[in-house]
Amino acid sequence: MPQQRALHFTCQDCWLFGILHVPDEPLTRGVLIVTGGPQYRVGSHRQFVLLARHLAEHRVPVMRFDYRGMGDSEGEMRDFESIQDDLEAAIGEFFSAMPSLRELVLWGLCDGATAAAFHAPNDPRITGLVMLNPWVRTTQGEARTTLRHYYLRRVREPEFWRKLARGRFGLRNALSSFGQLAAAARQPAAQVESLPERLYRSLRRFRGQILIILSGADLGAREFMALPCQHAHWAALLASRHVRQTVVANANHTFARQTWRDEVANICTDWIRSW
Repeated sequence: MPQQRALHFTCQDCWLFGILHVPDEPLTRGVLIVTGGPQYRVGSHRQFVLLARHLAEHRVPVMRFDYRGMGDSEGEMRDFESIQDDLEAAIGEFFSAMPSLRELVLWGLCDGATAAAFHAPNDPRITGLVMLNPWVRTTQGEARTTLRHYYLRRVREPEFWRKLARGRFGLRNALSSFGQLAAAARQPAAQVESLPERLYRSLRRFRGQILIILSGADLGAREFMALPCQHAHWAALLASRHVRQTVVANANHTFARQTWRDEVANICTDWIRSW
């Protein structure tokens, strides 16, 4: 039966805390879970705990931890752009705690996935990336996605027209919001390199295997799905032999239902053990 061990280690004079899941007969390939957004090592709906236990039952060692400013760890709260030192410290602790470990997969949700992708090309021990609903938000992308997948769906619903006919729909506010989104969608791209382009550059540099899991009912996932439709270089990257992409139908952003979490866990386990 897999064991769980508490870990504590330092990152720039701050104590960080994590949990190591040790299988009975561990593989030499492990998984480090990178939390996203204002979350800690348990995850929404205990997703990270359940995933780690599932992987450990299939011989995959797993570490999940709180980076600085989150959960039990010390320090100031920081965003996904500022956790590269935390990831480096956690990776070092993982390899130290598991001497049999030879390679590592970074697993991240939302901006945790994007942070993992930023870090992966810089460490040859990282041979795989699992990215769930990677964060690629821009003002233009968010506006286009909302117009296409929210407003277009709404005007096709009979209930929308019934509310409009009864005067129970805030038409003025809706038109104002629609106009603002349309204007944002037409804005030229910023001169600085956008988040999607930075992510693309990191994934191009990474030489390992990549698994992308997207939610079927999440606007953030829709923004990512739009990238290969809008940019040929993204289409070429996602068509590469070392990239696999799959969609969990009807799932929300955090895969809140057990059936969605189980599907994610099974996909990840099969993929990690397949190469």
